[in-house]
Amino acid sequence: MTHTARTDNLVALTDIIQAINSSLEIDEILRIVMDTIIRLTKAERGFLMLRNETGQFVTRIARNWEQESLNASESAISRTVINRVVSDGQPILTTNAQEDPRFGGQESIIIYNLRSILCVPLMAKGTPTGVIYADNRIHAGIFTESERDLLVTFANHAAVALENARLFESVRRTLAEVTELKNLMDNVFASIVSGVITTDMQHRILLANRAAQAILGRENQELLGHPLEEVFAQSIHIPEASEIFHEVEAVQRTGQHIVGKELNIHLPARGDVSLSLNLSPLKDAASSTQGVAIVVDDLTEKKRLEAQRRLFERMVSPAVISQLDPDKLSLGGKRMEITTLFADVRGFTGFSEQLSAEALVAILNRYLAAAAEAVLAQEGTIDKFLGDAIMAWFNAPLPQTDHTLRAVRSALAIRAAVQRLQHQMPVESHLSFGVGIYFGEAVLGLVGTEKRMEYTAIGDSVNTAKRIQEHSQANQILIGEQAYVFVADKVEARPIEPIHAKGKREPIKAYEIIGLKKEF
Repeated sequence: MTHTARTDNLVALTDIIQAINSSLEIDEILRIVMDTIIRLTKAERGFLMLRNETGQFVTRIARNWEQESLNASESAISRTVINRVVSDGQPILTTNAQEDPRFGGQESIIIYNLRSILCVPLMAKGTPTGVIYADNRIHAGIFTESERDLLVTFANHAAVALENARLFESVRRTLAEVTELKNLMDNVFASIVSGVITTDMQHRILLANRAAQAILGRENQELLGHPLEEVFAQSIHIPEASEIFHEVEAVQRTGQHIVGKELNIHLPARGDVSLSLNLSPLKDAASSTQGVAIVVDDLTEKKRLEAQRRLFERMVSPAVISQLDPDKLSLGGKRMEITTLFADVRGFTGFSEQLSAEALVAILNRYLAAAAEAVLAQEGTIDKFLGDAIMAWFNAPLPQTDHTLRAVRSALAIRAAVQRLQHQMPVESHLSFGVGIYFGEAVLGLVGTEKRMEYTAIGDSVNTAKRIQEHSQANQILIGEQAYVFVADKVEARPIEPIHAKGKREPIKAYEIIGLKKEF
């Protein structure tokens, strides 16, 4: 090779080395490498093979002297040469492979009519990571030691550039995975229904998800980077806000969790709200506290519903509520045998004329509350309050084998409760109950309309219980004949004159309950 040719090759080599070192795109580097090799060595074809994840050397790019990519039918090469270069880590130059004693008789060389071959390893940290293979199937003696040395120098730089590109691609994939994971975590963080706020040791807010923004009535830019005290001072107008700061400082100081801290606060954007706070320390790999995570749950709606339920339970027996499926409410009922109890305040009409409405209701509620407690103590179901009366039943919705005895005990408890009340109240506020008890069939279920319905008992037995109660005197407990049969051996009673009740063709046989026998 002439001095001028060698100089031209070195200049070209320098330019190409600068080009491949200026790019981190591995496919672009591979193309530059192969086209340069073919041009510098005057090869017919050039192949660049790289080690894959399983340790096999596979072709990453194959080009010809016209700078065109080769297809599979044109990719026949000598694996014998390549394997030797990989195993020895040394370049191989043969001017005529057909006559070279090192490869004589090799099937691939004979079949593919391979002549001039130049193959050098790509070395990274002393380990072959690939090979550059160039050949000419037509002419022998194309390659010389000068081309070999030039290609070795080029391969050393190409190996470094390819390794840098590989590392860059690995970092880029890792970054893409991390970015994807971050986006996933951001989406998860944003979609959590609980409010989540994180702060550093100076109480500056680092993160706040959408739920936290909604709960506090603040936009994200009004939260991030701002001191927690500043944000809450603007959001909360009552002293309870200071409790939050004390809890945060306690978590930072002790490293302990605080769970279920409830606050009733006032937010300018939302009004009065109930919050539940869970506070946890944010720790680094060395278990040092770096801040606090605050999980905020808005209990406002839950507490409103709980208050409504408590109110509903005061209006409807809890036993009835437990039997109702809100998703399957429909009008209609079920026929059942029950013992019905009616208790009515005696002398209430005349008494009501002497008091203001407010005073009247206050006194009436004390008597009705005493009656209701007596029924519930025997696990009876209160159907309703009818002005100055209470209606209840037993044996439904849950069966009770001793339901009639429970009704009698409730009536006796009502009478005893009234006597206790009279000791606590002035004489002019003394009232009494008259009670009627009856056993029979009734239809229990929802009556009314889809917009307004009531769970109640309907039937002749219920009406009869009401008629018996209407004939009772103050502090008197009357019971129908069939109900009396169920408890006759357990109560002290006496028969009374049959009751001629309105709407009844036959008189109603009844008994007056005096009390329970001692053993009961």
